[in-house]
Amino acid sequence: MQDASQQHAKWDAQLRKGTLELAVLAALEGKQKYGLELLNQFQQFDTLQITEGTLYPLLDRLKREGILAASWIQQGEQRPRKYYSLTVAGAKKLGFLKQRWISTVADLNSILCES
Repeated sequence: MQDASQQHAKWDAQLRKGTLELAVLAALEGKQKYGLELLNQFQQFDTLQITEGTLYPLLDRLKREGILAASWIQQGEQRPRKYYSLTVAGAKKLGFLKQRWISTVADLNSILCES
């Protein structure tokens, strides 16, 4: 049997898995960012801290699905970085996911306030 800390860690992992795609799309709304920039942004939030091993496969999958576009950009003397941005399909998916998230949070808040 799992102890409470193991159960909490499992819950956190499932919640993060379910919300990470929305977080990535929202972070790219109206702007392009490279992977490390996204990782650093997510490190600010307790529930969104992820590793490269989680982020980059997600970015690759979203690119294959046509949700994200990627391009290599070199700025100054720095080595080129792969920047990600939303496609039209990605912007539509973000709109849908935002609405679902807002509805889900409202429903959960209603249930939580009843308790």
